[in-house]
Amino acid sequence: MADSVPAVSEQGRHAWARIVPFALYLAFLAALPWLRSALPDSWDARWLYGVQIGAVMAALIFCARHYDELRPLALPMRAAVEAVAIGGVVFVLWINLDFSWALLGPAGVGFDPRTPDATIDWALALTRLFGAAAVVPIMEELFWRSFLLRWIDATDFRRLTPALASGRALLISAVLFGVEHNLWFAGIVAGLAYGQLYRRHENLWSPILAHATTNLLLGCWVLATGAWSFW
Repeated sequence: MADSVPAVSEQGRHAWARIVPFALYLAFLAALPWLRSALPDSWDARWLYGVQIGAVMAALIFCARHYDELRPLALPMRAAVEAVAIGGVVFVLWINLDFSWALLGPAGVGFDPRTPDATIDWALALTRLFGAAAVVPIMEELFWRSFLLRWIDATDFRRLTPALASGRALLISAVLFGVEHNLWFAGIVAGLAYGQLYRRHENLWSPILAHATTNLLLGCWVLATGAWSFW
């Protein structure tokens, strides 16, 4: 019985290393109304996004020793091309699946990086783009695909080869990923696409690259069109 304790403890540490950065990100979202009201009027509350991303980055770096699925930083060329293509398709679907029935609540104003004279504050815009395209994909894929997708089938998730993750686990994780987003239906489609990439290539960098491609294209499109509600 004593021999099983270290194994459970190690398993728990690896699970929490994937949960904590994601939970921290959500905690910031939940606390944003309070944080905005607590700031002096002279402070631009939009920079709280930079604080949020900085905190997530710090958590990822602190837990990095547990992320064996990110080592090595390598992805075969064919898999990389496929991931970029899928990320592009998800982007096109994302901006076209904004039906009223596919929204959780009102669309909202999103993240608007413009100054009072309607010009874009590029420091704010690039901070948002960096967070969405470089930090969020790593944080979310570690949680949704590497952890949750496999954990649904096996609590000792690191022992489960991604290709053996069940269709049930893929669907459940995709639905939960979808309802995390205001565009829930588009989120489910994205979750299915990223999850299938992970099962197919057995390399977490594949869904990370696809997710980063989607978010980068979305961010560039938002900046070009002013469709801030998608941010």
